[in-house]
Amino acid sequence: MPVSARKTELDVNQMLLKAPDGHVFPLSRVASVTRVVGQPEIDRANLKRMVSVTARIEGKDLGSTINRIKSALNQPGLIRANAYYEFGGLYEQERIAARGMTVVLVIAVLLVFTLLLFLYEQFKVAIAMMIMPLLALSGVFLGLLVTGTELNITARMGLTMIVGIVTEVAIFYYSEFHELSESMPYHQRLIAAGVNRFRPIAMTTFAAILALAPLALGIGQGSAMQQPLAIAIISGLIVQLPLVLIILPSLLAMFGK
Repeated sequence: MPVSARKTELDVNQMLLKAPDGHVFPLSRVASVTRVVGQPEIDRANLKRMVSVTARIEGKDLGSTINRIKSALNQPGLIRANAYYEFGGLYEQERIAARGMTVVLVIAVLLVFTLLLFLYEQFKVAIAMMIMPLLALSGVFLGLLVTGTELNITARMGLTMIVGIVTEVAIFYYSEFHELSESMPYHQRLIAAGVNRFRPIAMTTFAAILALAPLALGIGQGSAMQQPLAIAIISGLIVQLPLVLIILPSLLAMFGK
């Protein structure tokens, strides 16, 4: 029935029906119309009335989706002055996890620096090698900025992984330098170590980039969730090669024997 025919209880009572013999009569002649009201429900959070709204995200990451929702909700006149909104659920869990991942990243940097000091027992060498992952992190931030990717929990996981990956490659380089004969001039040893390690470092770097390329490009089912992780790691791997083979030898040469 059209809405105009059932707006009120009186409209429903006067609804016209057609009998088998063709005459028309109102519904109230053969039926009793009773109003039934559903039980109202009021949800509260901290003694304040609240309405819970849920949604499902497809084809987008959580960070960019939340930003679009915020820009829509912040339009003037959309929400009354005495009302406000809060984000919970998976977004709140991600914020808590992001703070935890930041703490993990700081602890990872400190542990890696302690390991380098314990391994080489030289403060200058540990400082020079520790600068590599820190510079690689700036490359990760640049890659996220260029691609317009949010710094979400998966991207922070990539930051933590880059600290370990770049430090490992720096250790490989310095181990090669340490094994060379000390009869060689100091600067020639730095260059020779880079030449010897260039091929394995380049091969592993390019292999990892190619393996992560489908995720970074968003190819495949569910790849959008892992895309920030792949972009973060690829950005760190791209700057890893010049950092370890050019910047690290330069720092070691600057610090001296």
